Amino acid sequence: MKNNLFLFTIIVIFISSACSRPTLHADYNIIPLPLKVEQQQGVEFILNGQTVISYDESTEDLKNIAGFLTDYIEQSTGYKLAHNAESKDQKLISLKINKDITHPEGYKISTDNQTIRIEGGSEAGLFYGVQTLRKSIPTEKTKGNVIFKGATIDDHPRFAYRGMMLDVSRHFYPTDFIKRYIDILSLHNINKFHLHLTEDQGWRIEIKSFPNLTKTGAFREETIKGFITGEYDGTPHGGYYTQDELRDIVKYAQERYIEIIPEIDLPGHMLAALASYPELGCTGGPYKVATKWGIHSDVLCAGNEKTYEFLEKVFTEILDIFPSQYIHIGGDECPKTRWKECPKCQAKIKE
Repeated sequence: MKNNLFLFTIIVIFISSACSRPTLHADYNIIPLPLKVEQQQGVEFILNGQTVISYDESTEDLKNIAGFLTDYIEQSTGYKLAHNAESKDQKLISLKINKDITHPEGYKISTDNQTIRIEGGSEAGLFYGVQTLRKSIPTEKTKGNVIFKGATIDDHPRFAYRGMMLDVSRHFYPTDFIKRYIDILSLHNINKFHLHLTEDQGWRIEIKSFPNLTKTGAFREETIKGFITGEYDGTPHGGYYTQDELRDIVKYAQERYIEIIPEIDLPGHMLAALASYPELGCTGGPYKVATKWGIHSDVLCAGNEKTYEFLEKVFTEILDIFPSQYIHIGGDECPKTRWKECPKCQAKIKE
């Protein structure tokens, strides 16, 4: 009898705990704010552990997007939702491509008592719709059901190019940090990631034709404190990414509909390369990887044929890593001091 009473008490506690899970309320007031949000009074969709995510399982991109949504919801609510085909007896979050949405990155969300429908004009648009749903869920420490008021959301980006830059050449960041950075970009519907890979202060990309670029050019002996203080920290700084690491980062970004645009700054801002291969400079050196900021007089020698052979090989390898439409090659902040004094550069001018 005592055992039965104990078992009954445990069951009651579990039931009470399940029933007492907090209810969260979704809020469509997010960043970036959708262009059009129309809410309906008296209509509510309750997301709980029995909600199902529905999509065309034969489409790999939709499968990946559904996977993202599953992870996002689990992080916010504690529920890991199942995937399934549509059923009238289940509450659904439905993911579909709708070619009637004319904007290539546009999406629509419609919510009623039974279903949240997210439709995108493309896979990217559908992904942005998922981000909107994700951001509408409160980020509270408590986990539980989420109530979505009935609504129709119609949205697309105002700008085709939405970019952010990260300068890893002056300050190196590990690959995990870059992936976290990409996650934050995707949260805000950013579609271009400008990755600044080379500078006077460090060369961060493996180039197999020129191994000294990372053996020597990826490390500096110390870093100036502040900007023009004249004081240095005395701490070596450096690091670089292998080509396989960068391919993995590119793939990670592509899965989140972000294009990575690499920057190889030239013909100025090349001290890290000159320290690695002094024959590419006008004076032949000696050079060292810069330890302070600003513009430096030593640049690639424009009259040296080895410079063009170097650039051709470097960019051949870069093109194999980055499928982006653009590659940034700088071109600004290049003093002509050395060129004016260099016989090879003067000869090239005359030629």
